[in-house]
Amino acid sequence: MLEDRTGSNDENYKLNGNVLLDRLHGASVSKRGGGANMNAEMDILAEKLAQEGKKPYIIPGGGSNPIGALGYVNCAREVVEQATGMGLQINALVHATGSSGTQAGLVAGLTALQSDMHLLGIGVRAPQEKQEQMVFDLAQRTAEYLGTGLQINRSDVRANCTYVGAGYGMPTDGMVDAVKLLARSEGLLFDPVYSGKGLDGLIDQVRKGYFDDMENVVFLHTGGSVSLFGYPETFGLPGYQV
Repeated sequence: MLEDRTGSNDENYKLNGNVLLDRLHGASVSKRGGGANMNAEMDILAEKLAQEGKKPYIIPGGGSNPIGALGYVNCAREVVEQATGMGLQINALVHATGSSGTQAGLVAGLTALQSDMHLLGIGVRAPQEKQEQMVFDLAQRTAEYLGTGLQINRSDVRANCTYVGAGYGMPTDGMVDAVKLLARSEGLLFDPVYSGKGLDGLIDQVRKGYFDDMENVVFLHTGGSVSLFGYPETFGLPGYQV
């Protein structure tokens, strides 16, 4: 189920990227208007399917529930283990944050590991107060699900949400510059909706001195580059030129 958050009628946006992959994998796709209560919409559809004798299983947006967040609890463990094996001290870990599953899992994982790594989420959707509260709430539920008695500190949840722009999925100049920079200098692909805005935030905060007292800063790239194919004109690439 897809929420139309941008109102775009561009065929590339509506049919390419993740939508194309949804269909390729055999998923049925239905859309709801922007601002819809997607959790309620999923409940309604699940009930309808149950009445038809099917067994629906609801996965929230971004997989952002305690079970989904476990993936990034494990990610935190992998990052710490790999860094330790390399003799590398990571001072800060930066990533994009939206539906909150990634950051909540990392917060819970780093807490469990008693790591003092500075975690910073770059918001792609909600205002800072709302974003941080969503992450904190899910991190607490994830810690409870783990059954370890972990206590999550509110001060460990940090989100900078000044790079969202006009809204979720809406391009920004900073995102465009950041995506082009990494594509052309490092051959790394970031997407315009999520990781590209996170990258923009990282680059800008480096320039502003946020990490000046930190030696090693790692950006966690969570994928999504397939979304680039839904935004060709955003990057001034409407077609091929010979």
